[in-house]
Amino acid sequence: MTTLVIFHEVDDVEHWLGSPKRQEIFGPMGFTVRTFVDPAKTNRVGLIVEVPDMETFQRMMESDAAAEAMKYDGVRPETIVTLVES
Repeated sequence: MTTLVIFHEVDDVEHWLGSPKRQEIFGPMGFTVRTFVDPAKTNRVGLIVEVPDMETFQRMMESDAAAEAMKYDGVRPETIVTLVES
C-alpha cells in the first residue's frame, strides 16, 4: 500500500464532509480514506489515502467518475496538492 496526503480547497466544507462520493469512488478500488479540515475555518481540507499503488490512483484520478465526484463535492481541482509517503 502507498500512503498519500492530499490537500485541496472546497466550496462548502460541510457538504464535502457529508458527501458519499469518496466512498463511492475510493471504496470499490480498495482505498481507505481519512478526512481532515483546516481548524482556521478556511475551505482547505485534507485526506490521508491508502492506495494499492500509484498507477491505480492516477488512473482513477483521470477518470470521468473522479471528475464528476470532484464537481459534486465542490473540489477546486487547481488547488490539489498530493504528497506521497517516502
